[in-house]
Amino acid sequence: MKENSIITGFHAHVYYDSETRDIATRIREELGTKFEVRLGRWHDQPIGPHPKSMYQVAFAPNQFPQVVPWLMLNREELDILVHPETGDDVTDHTAHALWLGNKLDLNIDFLQQIKPKAS
Repeated sequence: MKENSIITGFHAHVYYDSETRDIATRIREELGTKFEVRLGRWHDQPIGPHPKSMYQVAFAPNQFPQVVPWLMLNREELDILVHPETGDDVTDHTAHALWLGNKLDLNIDFLQQIKPKAS
């Protein structure tokens, strides 16, 4: 069994498209106002393993009980990936992932290519 202490933080990836960017903006502004989070850049094109436009919201483990339930109730039908940061990007984005809304097909090959090699 793994211990929760290996989780150094969480990321929420909020996905949007041109029709839902205003909703994503509203959610982003609320997250920045209500919680101690770090708001990442807007990516209006797919980037890395992410199949559509998104921005990332990073937050500490102690913020999970506040941020994630708020996202559950206020995502306005946007799809959101929430995952821990454990140092294993592939597993964090797959086996450890929590999806709000639809589960999107991530480009896991991208993550496997950048995965650090064991020494």
